[in-house]
Amino acid sequence: MTTIIKRISTNDAATGKVWLVGAGPGDAELLTLKAYRILQNADVWLVDDLISEDILALAPTHARIVPVGKRGGCPSTAQSFILRLMARYARTGLQVARVKGGDPFIFGRGGEELAWLAEQGIAAEAVGGMTAGLAAASALGLPLTHRAIARGVVFVTAHTADGAAPDWRALAQSGLTLVCYMGMSRNEQLQQDMLQAGFAGDLPVAVVERVTCRNERSLFTTLRAMSADISAAGLGSPALLIIGQAVTHRVQARAHAECAAQGMPDAMTVQAACL
Repeated sequence: MTTIIKRISTNDAATGKVWLVGAGPGDAELLTLKAYRILQNADVWLVDDLISEDILALAPTHARIVPVGKRGGCPSTAQSFILRLMARYARTGLQVARVKGGDPFIFGRGGEELAWLAEQGIAAEAVGGMTAGLAAASALGLPLTHRAIARGVVFVTAHTADGAAPDWRALAQSGLTLVCYMGMSRNEQLQQDMLQAGFAGDLPVAVVERVTCRNERSLFTTLRAMSADISAAGLGSPALLIIGQAVTHRVQARAHAECAAQGMPDAMTVQAACL
């Protein structure tokens, strides 16, 4: 372990550097070893709004914690201010951890920030993290790809600056599993757009709120019933949607196990009796 968890290099410490650290979905045990090392040695943490308390609890006593939250529909720190703040700290020789939920390069603006820092002549490096879509699949035992069911997966966002939407019609014909980020605030419109584009109303959907956190909640439904069920369950952001036939595989496997434990021998009885 002493070989892996090493200090930041002498050159980095002398000149200052920005690290775009993917902190994963919330469970501190899902941090990579490299992310943990960088966080332990950083002088400043610039922290996204969705970083969990478990991650924040790992901050060393010498580190300054600076909240720079950004959430759709909520008061947010301006991106231009975050960029200037990273540059200011790095130019004073500090090690700056820009702590991002999930992975910096999956709906995390990591590419924009890394390019801007390069233009400013500031040393920077990205440290990958587990994105919420992958974490949700593992947490729920839900395969995003599965032989003969789903041969691929697409990560999409329902929230864009220009209001553009994915090509739902093309995705409806693809047979791929969809992992939709930032879709909760407009789930009714999302449902309507997908149904109009040709997605089947009985297409299975998993809704996962606060993935891997202590207060994680999940809901299994269909595209046709999605919005009503989300409302009835009181689910909200942050959450993601997993849409596709692969979701059925997880639900059937879980129901079979539950009914087997209850002494119900027929797998065909599972969905009616246990779901």
